[in-house]
Order: sequence, then C-alpha cells, then structure tokens
Amino acid sequence: MSLLEQKTFIKSIPPFEELSDDELDLVCNNLDIEYFKAGQSIIDKDIKEHYLYFIIKGKVQEYAPLDNESISILIKSQFFDPLSLIENRVKNHFKTVEESICYLLPKDIFLRVVYQNSKLEHYFFQSISQKLSQNLTNAQNRELANFMVARIKDAYIQKPLYIESTSSIYKTVEYMKKNSLTSILVKRGDEFGIATDTDFREKVILNRLSFDEPVEKISTFGLKSIKDDDFLFNAQLMMTRHNIKRLLVLGEDEQILGIIDQISLTSFFSSHTYAVANEIDRALSVEELKSASLKFIRIIQSLFAKGVKVRYISKLLSELNRKLFDKLFSILAPPQLLQKAALLVLGSEGRSEQILRTDQDNALIVADDCELSDEQILEFADVFTKTLCDFGYPECKGGIMVNNPLWTKRESAYKKQLKEWIDRKDKEDFMNLAIFVDANCVAGDPALLKNIKNYINSEVENSAFFFSTFASFALIFPTPLGLFNDFKVDKNEHKNELDVKKGGVFPMVHGIRVISLEKRIEEISTVERIKELNNIGEIDKEFASELIESFNFLHTLKLKSSLKKLDLGLSADNYIKPDELTTLDRDMLKDTFKIVNRFKKFLTSRYRLEYVS
Repeated sequence: MSLLEQKTFIKSIPPFEELSDDELDLVCNNLDIEYFKAGQSIIDKDIKEHYLYFIIKGKVQEYAPLDNESISILIKSQFFDPLSLIENRVKNHFKTVEESICYLLPKDIFLRVVYQNSKLEHYFFQSISQKLSQNLTNAQNRELANFMVARIKDAYIQKPLYIESTSSIYKTVEYMKKNSLTSILVKRGDEFGIATDTDFREKVILNRLSFDEPVEKISTFGLKSIKDDDFLFNAQLMMTRHNIKRLLVLGEDEQILGIIDQISLTSFFSSHTYAVANEIDRALSVEELKSASLKFIRIIQSLFAKGVKVRYISKLLSELNRKLFDKLFSILAPPQLLQKAALLVLGSEGRSEQILRTDQDNALIVADDCELSDEQILEFADVFTKTLCDFGYPECKGGIMVNNPLWTKRESAYKKQLKEWIDRKDKEDFMNLAIFVDANCVAGDPALLKNIKNYINSEVENSAFFFSTFASFALIFPTPLGLFNDFKVDKNEHKNELDVKKGGVFPMVHGIRVISLEKRIEEISTVERIKELNNIGEIDKEFASELIESFNFLHTLKLKSSLKKLDLGLSADNYIKPDELTTLDRDMLKDTFKIVNRFKKFLTSRYRLEYVS
C-alpha cells in the first residue's frame, strides 16, 4: 500500500480515527508488513509480544492457552493484542487460520501515541464494562437535542374545572379539596380568572376575609394563554417574562383544555414522571387512569433523550406501572378481594426491567378464606385484563394474565401447581416457574406472595438435580455471534435482524435467577442480584461489572431500536439491525456477546451442563 492508502486503512479502524494528523504520520511511518503461513503462531508463551498487529488480509484465531478454546476469529481491519502491550504480559494466544498479511506497529510507538492521545488512552485503559458504560453515555448525549422539541401537550395539563365567580370562598375550597386541586378557574360571564391556594392563604387567612365572600374577590383575571401544540420552552419563557406560575392551555378552536403550571413544567424537564405519578394518585375513574397511562411512552422517550440510563428508566416506568395497577385494582376489585388477594406483576415487569409497554404479565393469589366464589374472582379478572388492553397493554400471547385460571388461584391451589412445575421439569413447567420466581406484589396483601416464595424455597432446597436442570434452560438459545466474529442474523421474517433478548438478555437473566434462587437471594432485579452474588463471593467484581454493563447495553440497544420502530408506526420488539449500528456499537455488541458466552461457560462449569455457544 502507498502511504495514503496506509493512512486511510488505519484511520478506518476504531478508535484510530481519533489520531491527529501528526500521530497518524508517526504510526504509518513506523509500520512494517509481514506474511504469515496458515496455522502459524503469532503470539504465544514462547513469542513475546512486541507489536500491535493490524490484519490486512486473512484470518487470525484468538484462543485461551489453558484449554486451547477459541475465543474469537479476527479478520481484515481488526487488530490485536493491545492488552499484552499495555500490561506487558501475554494473556491469550493468536495464530493464523489461513495465510495472512499484517501491519506491525512497534510497541514503543503504539504506547507513545496512546499516552499522548487522551481519547486513545481512555479507550485502551478502560475495562470492557467501562467501555460499555461510556459508550451508552456518549450515545444518549447525542440524543439530547431531540428533547428540545417537547410540546405543551406532552406535559401534565390540569383538567379545566371551574366555579362561578359568585360562589363563596368556603364552597370553592370545598370543591377544590374534593377534586384534589391547588388552583381553580373562576368563570365570570365569558371571562375566566383563577384562584390558587396561595390566594386563599394570603388574601383570605392573613386578611381575615369572611369565608362567605364571593371567590371573585380574591381571583386574578386577564390570564395568559398558550396553544397545546406550542413548545414547552415558550411556556417557560412566558412564565418568566410575566412572572406568573400558570398558563391557560387552548386547543385549535380556542377551547380551554386546562392549566399548565410551573410545577408541571419543572417536573417535565427533570423527568416529568412526578406529574404523571400525581395524575395517577388523583385519578378517581378508569378514564382518568387511562389518560395518565397514555403518557408513559413519552416519558421513556424524553428520559432516554436526556441521557438517563436505561436501568433507571426501567425503575421509573415500573414505579408508574405499579401505581397504575394498584389504583386500577382499588377501583375495579370487589371489596372482599382488596385485603384477601395479591395482584402480581411477573417477568421483566416483576424485575423492574420493562423498558417499554409490551404485553401483560400478571397473576392473582387469592387467600383460601376469601368469601368470593371462583366464578366471581375470574369475572373481576376478566374485567381487569380487558381494561388494561384498553389502556394499551396487549394480552400476553402465552396467556400469562389474571383472566387465565392458571394464573389466578387460591393460595393452596398455587402451592399444588408450583409443586407440579418443580417436579415435572419439562421446558414449559420450568419457564412458568421462572416467571413466578420473579413475581412482585403491586396491590393487595404482599404476605400471600411471601408465603408462596417461602414454599418454593423449601421445595427446591439442596436439590442439585433441580438446579442443574433449571440452569440448563439458560443455554437453549444460541449466542448470535459467529466463529469469525460476525453476527448471526435472521434470514426470514426478521431479515438481517437479531434477537437481543434470546441471544443475550435471557441467558443472563435466567442464569442469575437460578444462582440467586439457590443462594436464597431475595432481590428480584437482575442487576441487584448480580451485585448481591458479588457481595457473597459467587461472582468476582470484574465479571459482575461486565455482566451489569453488558445487560444495560443490550437493553439500551433494544430501547433505541424499539423507539425508532414506534416512530415509524411499527411494533416494538426484541430485534435490532446490526448493520444500522455505529462501528463502535457493533464492536461493543460483539464484546457483549463474548461476555454472554463466558457466562454460559460459567454456568456450564457450575452446574455441569453441556455447553452450546
């Protein structure tokens, strides 16, 4: 290659695109080129590493020296082995799979460039888990600009309740308390004013005004207004400019849609979960709850665009979902069920790992002494499921919902069912058991779920055969990474896509779940379980960090892809297109799948399983 071709080649390989012109000259002026035969060792215990190798042509195998097991196959435009140069020790070995040609960059030149270029230094001196974490932050910062286009209708708008101006102050306060309001519109002919809790405190209490006076006397008229499709930043500017805390929100035909206040505005720009949470708390009907639930997707979009980590988005979404389910349960459930049943969320929702509203995964444990008949209980369950469907939570394709008698049972019947799942040990039974292990109580009596979980622990305790069989299901889906470090994508319905849930998320979730059940760890979320397993010495700190960051990275890719699909009017799912990822994201995804494979091997060794990558 000419010098220009060398520069173009090196510059095309991340992270060397960060080289300055002078650094690129230094690298290219010190490159040697070497030919290697097929099967030739390039780095091993007898060949000390003095170079960084860039593959121009051919394939090179990286393998672990202890068991001679292949780790990856490197191809054109990839490099090896910076770790050996930095740590001054040979960790993995490298040999050619076929005839290969490589550029060789001397160790001293490589280290000189790395130490003088902060971006390269940051890249090469980070662990895999740190790289994953840093990459997520960078990607989310690029999305921040999207948040700037949020509109009034995306925030919480207080419904336009009003009272006549001639109504007494006492009657007005009574009406506000009944409807949980901090301000109220006051109608005077065709004009609207406003009375706030501050007005009652400062104009009534401090001035000793009679409660029988008309509310008009303390109201402010001549209100400023803004259209619901205007930008939130314009609302902020208007409030600042006029030193006011509330604006009337108008629709297209000038009708009053409600009031937006400073608290709603501030909460939206911080996370705006607070406003929606308040809306759920204040809801008095199913329709008001539905209105709140429809804002959940916008919350996820805005939080992700602001750079909030997916793990925290999941937690916030789970809290909102639980508030919603609890309130809906209190509205719909017969009084006999409120204290004699436990409403559960299962699967990713139970673990607080749901990043988008997908299908329903819920169940109901009913106390044995509940007076309702089984028919009455299932009648309620059917209404509950249909209401959630109306809210936008589609039915679970596997039927894991309260309207399915399999998932709505009395406590004693549940124990009998769980015993059958534990003893039969086929795939469907164990998947049902796995789903239930991650159950979380969101309404009703949590003691019912605690009793059931204690029963599960007593049934599986000290059973090596059970845990070995249970753990084997973590290996049922292959990791979508080929021998030559390429992605294995779907060629049919999801052409050129791969399933990140089956390929990466599920093996980690289920494997960690099995070990946590064995060790009686009460944490439910995967990340908290990993931390606890590290605390008790089951997983070392470095591997725990890599698992956590890999888990978060996969969820981030999935969320980003799903939001894009929703914008295009498509359904969110577990598939992503590797070809649409940045070069760095593709590299990180490959590293992540390698960590998944390491975890599968860890499970294989621990439970004496047959490993399939």
